[in-house]
Order: sequence, then structure tokens, then C-alpha cells
Amino acid sequence: MIEIIEYTDYRKFIQDYYDERKRTSAFTWRDFARDAGFSSAVYLKYVCEGKKNLSIGAAGSVAAAMGLVGFEQTYFVLLVSYAHAKSDETKRAAFEERCALAHAHKIRVLGNEEFNYFKSWKNPVLRELAPHMPGAKPLEMAHACRPKITAAEVSETLDFLVRAKLLKKDRNGNYRQTDRSISMGSVDAVPVAARDMQRQMGEFAIKSLNLPLSERDMSGITMGLTQRAYDRIRKEIADFRRRVIAIASEDEDTEQVYRMNIQLFPMSEKLKKGRGAKMGREEKNEK
Repeated sequence: MIEIIEYTDYRKFIQDYYDERKRTSAFTWRDFARDAGFSSAVYLKYVCEGKKNLSIGAAGSVAAAMGLVGFEQTYFVLLVSYAHAKSDETKRAAFEERCALAHAHKIRVLGNEEFNYFKSWKNPVLRELAPHMPGAKPLEMAHACRPKITAAEVSETLDFLVRAKLLKKDRNGNYRQTDRSISMGSVDAVPVAARDMQRQMGEFAIKSLNLPLSERDMSGITMGLTQRAYDRIRKEIADFRRRVIAIASEDEDTEQVYRMNIQLFPMSEKLKKGRGAKMGREEKNEK
């Protein structure tokens, strides 16, 4: 069984612990529940199946029943706290507390670098900008960014990108990308940070409406959809996004860093079948 620090889902850890004990002994869910102080023999089984939730208050008892002590017990409780978090803010706080605990014990949390990458718009912008400004000082890069940032922010961001192996710095002080593109991946906490970036980029998109038409392109469609049509459009967007990345990757050089937002979201509740006329369709190019 792998170390708890490599888990992001407390239910998966409990299930793996049970399976390991079951494989090597006559261990049962009843035994497990008794050790953890539960009267229901199948409570922890239901937790693993997602039918029940383990409370934060009971997390310590379950951790102790699994033989976790010290920081591993604390880490398990933080996994449960993360699962209970309702808002992005509380999820982010629980994840960062897990990372801090692991760092204090010289252990890496899977997804930590990815989480931090998606927390700020400066990371993807400077990851694109720095390799195409050889010999540039942080202040020059800061002046090239929109919106403007400080030289100190540039230095801090570049240091992080190098540590996270997203940029590589050569002996002359120039940067190059270690990978041509970055995917969000499947780490559970990364979408929380990615939503922060999407909010930041959405705000920049609003401000870019003041740019001349030659520097920006925006359009919108309001339409009525079925679930089937929605699923097909999502696939079309994913295919389109891959084609855009392929086009951007054809040229080795960069003249300017752009951000493209693709947004598809509901503007009504779901309509009950048989009620009301079919929704109209409006298409408008916004200049």
C-alpha cells in the first residue's frame, strides 16, 4: 500500500487500507468499524462507496484505527476537511495546509506545483514570454506584460517556473520551455486553482473590450440546447482547442502573448418537457 501522502481522496485510502488488511488476515468491515468506534458494522463500507460521509470529528478515530500517528494522522484529517469544503476558498485553504504539512516533513504532495501554477495569470504569461526575450532583465519583462507588474514579481514567477520544471534556465540566463503546452491534468485540487485563473482572465477579457478591433476578436451566441447538443458542442470545443494549440505550435517564434477564453455556460434553469415554446436563437458579433 502506498504512503498516505500520495492520496488525494480519503475514501480511496480507507478502501485500500481495508483491502490490504483483508488480503493478509480475516479482517472484516465489522472489525474495522469496532476499532474506529462505530456501532454500525457497515458504516465505513458505506463511506468508501460514497453512500455516507466521514465527519471531520470522526476522522481522527478512523486514522487511529488504521494505525496512523503524528503528521500522517493530521494529513488524513486534512483529506477529510478538503472533501467537506464547500467553497473554492475553503478547498484551497485545506489543500495548502496539506502541502505545508508535507513540506515541513520533506515530502512532496502530488499536484502542488500544478496547483500553484494555475493560481496566477503571471505564470502562463511569463512561461510564454520569457523564452522569447533572451537577455531581457526582469524589469523589461515586467514592462512587456499586460497588465504591468513589477520586476520583483517577474523574478519570483520565473524562480517558481524553474523550480516546477516548467522553464529551464541556461548558463547565459536565458529561458526555454520544458514542454510546448501544459494540460490541467487530473489532480483534484488543480481545478480549484484553475477557476481562480479563469476569473482573473475573465476580468482581463472585459478590460480588453477597450482595445481596437485589430487587436482583439470577440463574439457570442445565445442558443437553446438539449443535453445531447450540449455534449456535442463540448466535444467540438475540445477538438477546436486542440487544433488551436496545433496552429500555435507550428511557429517556433512568438511576437505577442495572447489569451483565448472559450466560454459555454447556462443562462436559464432547465425547462420542463412539454412546457413553453422552443427557445429562440440569437447570434451576435460583439464589436
